[in-house]
Formats: sequence, structure tokens, C-alpha cells
Amino acid sequence: MTALALFGIAFWVFLAIASVAGIVADYKRRQLEIEPLRIAIERGAQLDPAVIEKLMSRETKGQSVDALDLKVGGIITMLSGAGIAIASFLITPWMAVAHYPLLAIGVIAVFVGVGLLLAARTAQNHARSSAG
Repeated sequence: MTALALFGIAFWVFLAIASVAGIVADYKRRQLEIEPLRIAIERGAQLDPAVIEKLMSRETKGQSVDALDLKVGGIITMLSGAGIAIASFLITPWMAVAHYPLLAIGVIAVFVGVGLLLAARTAQNHARSSAG
């Protein structure tokens, strides 16, 4: 098996593990949010319906995308893509077959970074228009 195939397999295994870890972490956090409600019900305490509603619902109002986070992510992604594109030229003497795939991945990463920067600008404009 070639090194490139091993790299591809490792990449997909990493993505699968990261996805499952995120799901498990979200499940555990939700369990911790509901735990006080379960304990109160077991003890027979009278609960205010507003408290139950607050614990059972996930609040998303007021949570907006932070433009700074998008900018940082966009800059990191763009520079990573540029680094991969440059690496494609440097690796060509040893592994010529990897030049164009690496170059394509680098260009795609640069475009994703540009998209994140555009999203940051859109989030800033939306925050300004809704605030004023």
C-alpha cells in the first residue's frame, strides 16, 4: 500500500473519529443539562413550568455567528491552502503524480478560506444593520 493511500485512509479515519467524538460530547453535555431536572423529579420537588421549559429547550436566540471567528478561520484556511499548493511544487521531484492533486486541494482550501472571509463580512454587515 502506498504512502498516499495510507494518508487517505488516516484522513477519513480521523474525520470519522472526530465526528463521533463531537456527537458523544454533545450527548453528554445535554445529559448534564437535564440531570438537575431528573434529580428534582426523583425527590418529588414541585417544579416551576418555566424552569422545566428552560431546561428542556435549547436556546438559540441571541446566538449569532462571531465575525472574528470566521475571519480567523478564513485566514488559517487560506494560508493552509497556500502552503499545500506550495508543497505540491516542492514534492514534485520525488512524487510527480501527487503534484496536481495536492495543488487542487490547496486551491480548494484557499477558496474555502475566501468563503469564510466573505461570511465574516456578511455577518458584520448583518450585525450592523440589525443593531442600528
